Amino acid sequence: MSFLKKSKTLTITAVICAVVVYFLIIFGSHVRVTDSGMGCPDWPLCKGSIGPIHGFHAFMEQTHRYIAGLVTILVAATATLALRFRTRPAAVTPAVITGAIVIVQVLLGAVTVFDGNGAPTVAAHLLAGLALLGGATVTAVATIIPRTDVSGPRLSTLAWIALSGAALLYLSGSLVVNAEAEKACASFPLCPSDQPTHFVVLHLIHRTMVIISSAALITFAVHVWRTWSRHRGARALAGTLVALICATATLGILSALKKAPADLQDLHLAGAAAVLATSVALAAQGWLLGADRP
Repeated sequence: MSFLKKSKTLTITAVICAVVVYFLIIFGSHVRVTDSGMGCPDWPLCKGSIGPIHGFHAFMEQTHRYIAGLVTILVAATATLALRFRTRPAAVTPAVITGAIVIVQVLLGAVTVFDGNGAPTVAAHLLAGLALLGGATVTAVATIIPRTDVSGPRLSTLAWIALSGAALLYLSGSLVVNAEAEKACASFPLCPSDQPTHFVVLHLIHRTMVIISSAALITFAVHVWRTWSRHRGARALAGTLVALICATATLGILSALKKAPADLQDLHLAGAAAVLATSVALAAQGWLLGADRP
């Protein structure tokens, strides 16, 4: 197989893997929103069966596991191709790390079931999911863009702050969902005074993170637009990031005012995951190209 064919095969596999990981995160959030997390009380089977599964909650949970199985195969395939072909050396490390993360994610998924969806294991499973999305995204970008050798810092401090903000933004929102506090703050910008204090605190933390993280991410996008214009696709990603932030924030406000219907929650969570993936992709592009070098 020629170099170009090897490179194309690796890129296609990595991109498909990142897309399926994204849908795994979204479907996992939908499982949580529909209270289907314990639809299958055992693991890896569901009520002692592989399928087909009868009953809505069991079907949702087992479908989530099927997608997780597909993700595991794609992550393993991407890591194998990256190690074997080495057409994009920069993709090898993130591909291998993502492979390790997916193993941890699968094990945490099993522990979460055995623990009855306990808060600590759910939180750990969520963190691993965020790391998995980030790793798959970086790997995909690294198979498309070759690493440029430059001296000095490859990425500005602003980019790292924006990335941290994106992760904390998604995490704080997921904590609201995990606490089943979505309907506890049906107003904006503050919460009704008659709601449980711990639910209100979670909502206010998330809304504060929205303001701080959005400011950091938009500032980063403006920086990219102004200084990375020589790099193909950078401005398109920066514009997409700003549009996703605005759309996700709007969906969050609508969800709060309408007492968090399932469809709006799903769209809001999908937007938040897209913000995270886009910011990671943009930062990965900048790092590979050394876009912020002096």
